[in-house]
Amino acid sequence: MSKSLPTVIVLAAGRSARFRAASGGQDKLQALLGTLSVREHAIAAVQASGLPFHVVEAAHTAHIDQPGMGDSIATGVRACAQAAGWLVLPADLPLIQPATLRAVAQALTDHTVVQAVYQGQRGHPVGFAATCGPALMALTGDQGARAVLQTYAPYALPVHDAGCIHDVDTPEALEAARRLLAQSF
Repeated sequence: MSKSLPTVIVLAAGRSARFRAASGGQDKLQALLGTLSVREHAIAAVQASGLPFHVVEAAHTAHIDQPGMGDSIATGVRACAQAAGWLVLPADLPLIQPATLRAVAQALTDHTVVQAVYQGQRGHPVGFAATCGPALMALTGDQGARAVLQTYAPYALPVHDAGCIHDVDTPEALEAARRLLAQSF
């Protein structure tokens, strides 16, 4: 792992409750989007970015009673505690572009917290400088990094990537992602 580059923390430990309820029990991260699963698309983009990464799986948070996004973030940051910073990316963003990941990583050289923004809508990844490490490692529950974002106002980084806001939380969102992928947005 390079100490000069932030590490992308790919959050793949969620329960997918909304998607499972609406799809008859299917895991959204395993749902196919073209020839790859939602999860595989997100990881392929991270790999193509050239940034170091760590995937937080359900097994990593199994010791926590009803883990939430905060627990997953803390688990990922602890696993890569010596990183130069972290980009938090939920694995249900299959259309994220490698250039967006690199842009957020680059913006971290000048800002403590950076959030990708597409057409005025805040998205992912959210980047955190190393100074945020202790606060990120202390996160628990379902609030994600909200407490850290309240402490360090994020720099809103405009990106030309609709994939940073298109998460796959419902079967309808999966269909929308399929349409966007077919259009090669």
